[in-house]
Amino acid sequence: MPLNDDDLDARLLTAHRARDKAGLVRLYTEAADRREAEGNIDAACFYLTHAYVFALDTGRAEAAHLHQRLKDKGREE
Repeated sequence: MPLNDDDLDARLLTAHRARDKAGLVRLYTEAADRREAEGNIDAACFYLTHAYVFALDTGRAEAAHLHQRLKDKGREE
């Protein structure tokens, strides 16, 4: 069951405090997906950028997909 926005925000803060970078990738991606579904591309890209940075920092495979999503939105070269 997806988290509501307040729960998602709380989970993001908890993951930051715990330095759970894998969790941050997942949660920021979920936040980006929500904003994109609402048509708020600026907010979606904000969250995608965070997910991408944490994915790069941890060498996660999702980094390539997140990078492509940013490129598709003209936010990355």
